[in-house]
Amino acid sequence: MSQATSGLSALLVGQPDWQVVLARTLENFQCVTGTVHRTDPSTGLLTLIAHQGIPPQVLPMLLPKIDNIPFGKGIAGCAAQRKEAVQLCNLQEDLGGVAKPDARKTNVQGALAVPIVGADGKVLGVLGIGKMQPYDFSEAEIAELSAVAALIAAKI
Repeated sequence: MSQATSGLSALLVGQPDWQVVLARTLENFQCVTGTVHRTDPSTGLLTLIAHQGIPPQVLPMLLPKIDNIPFGKGIAGCAAQRKEAVQLCNLQEDLGGVAKPDARKTNVQGALAVPIVGADGKVLGVLGIGKMQPYDFSEAEIAELSAVAALIAAKI
């Protein structure tokens, strides 16, 4: 078992506490902020089921915008639509238009989102993590977060 998945299997039993699963994931990746979204089959939107590290001063403004995300919108929505990892070394300087303007208010810089994909190939959700400084996640880290997403896929 890699450091990235350390302790997660024990948390993914019964009805997982997604807040605890996210906290362990952030700890394993040395990140301070993150989200878990689940695809709502009735709306097709990514629905927020856990978040951590969103600054309290922006939470009331940001929460309604990240509570239900369409595929293709923002970092999580792009990861879902593309069915692949999406990362930004510095969300604050994203010139590609992936990061939405309100996301910059979090002061997150290094961001990575990976789709949670079921055995049938459908996107079940998205797992996102972030650091408060510019950061390029390595291919190994992307693979490790994708492995975490695969563990989550069995329970989400």
